[in-house]
Amino acid sequence: MASARAALLRRHCLAAAGGANPVLFSGHGLRYRKLEVILTTTIDKLGKAGEVVKVAPGHFRNHLMPKMLAVPNIDKFALLIREQRKLYQRQEEEVVKEVRQEDDDAKQQEEKLKEYQTAAKRLDNALLVLRRFISVGNELRSPVTKDEIVSEVARQLNINIHPDNLHLPSPLASLGEFELPLRLPRDIPRPEGKLQWTLTVKIRRK
Repeated sequence: MASARAALLRRHCLAAAGGANPVLFSGHGLRYRKLEVILTTTIDKLGKAGEVVKVAPGHFRNHLMPKMLAVPNIDKFALLIREQRKLYQRQEEEVVKEVRQEDDDAKQQEEKLKEYQTAAKRLDNALLVLRRFISVGNELRSPVTKDEIVSEVARQLNINIHPDNLHLPSPLASLGEFELPLRLPRDIPRPEGKLQWTLTVKIRRK
């Protein structure tokens, strides 16, 4: 599609600048030997894309026009260039928007990971204390379940975790201190000197 448009534009330029030079140049004056053209791309020492500049007819005919670097400054070409610039501007804005969105997403992901790591350190260094009634010896009258521990983590440590984040195959049924493994996202670096994050739970007599 782009090549077809370029070919069509080139034919219009040839028709305008080829065999009808007197007509094309009449508005500018042949005696000045300068032709007003619209640059389709930025050219060093000549001008920026979209600008109207004056060039020698031979330079336009032999160099600028064959390479589609400029078109004659007439209404239909001026309109075409304006529409193309609007299109390119929209495309550039969309690209910039997408890049910014990606940067924002990456930044949010990084901030979220830092929050997770901070929470993991607090859990790993914390001592969660629960008090329970006992029945016989050190056995608890009612075992401590995973949901109870999750609830106490939120109440005592002000950290919300999901039950799946806590590895507890069976409820805790006796007094004592227990180190429970935590299942956290792999993106969070492991604690120094340890294989995994843990939560220490201590159950005392009520």
